[in-house]
Amino acid sequence: MPFAFPEGLAPEVYPLAWLVGRWRGEGVIEYPGIDETPFVHDLVFDHDGGPYLRVESTLRVRSAAVADGEGDDDAADEPDTVWSTETGYWRVSSDRPDGLDDDRHALEVLLADASGRLSLFLGVVGNGRVDLATDFVARTSTAAEVTAAKRLYGLVDGQLMWVEELAAFGHPLGSYASAKLDRVTEV
Repeated sequence: MPFAFPEGLAPEVYPLAWLVGRWRGEGVIEYPGIDETPFVHDLVFDHDGGPYLRVESTLRVRSAAVADGEGDDDAADEPDTVWSTETGYWRVSSDRPDGLDDDRHALEVLLADASGRLSLFLGVVGNGRVDLATDFVARTSTAAEVTAAKRLYGLVDGQLMWVEELAAFGHPLGSYASAKLDRVTEV
């Protein structure tokens, strides 16, 4: 099936057009102090015609009783527990850093996590791949102590693969979560 730019998409974000849509898939969280935990990830990239994409991301884990096989059969029908949710904006920068390959574009990502953290990621996009690293992290006094993060997104055989590294709770930057998502719908 040939690729078509989403209707009304601003030309400034054409390098991100392949992300537009609803994605859903499964992944795993594992970090020092956090046991390996499977999750379901819902991710939406949409637009309103402005020079940016809006993003909404929610990770849900199964409740402990359901994950351990305890409880009654009705518990399996209970909704998953929200682990994290964030919203934000992805913008292709008009700046062109020296040395950036012609097929890559500078990227600015602003994310707000409902747990009390704001993150500014800078990175690059091109050829179905996004590389991001935090430039700034702000948090409320009650938010988790996250000091840095890196993310990688890649389109592989029609699926969106992503991995996130965190520096948190006094630990250095290390693997935190990864997932494989399928496009559910175009937006």
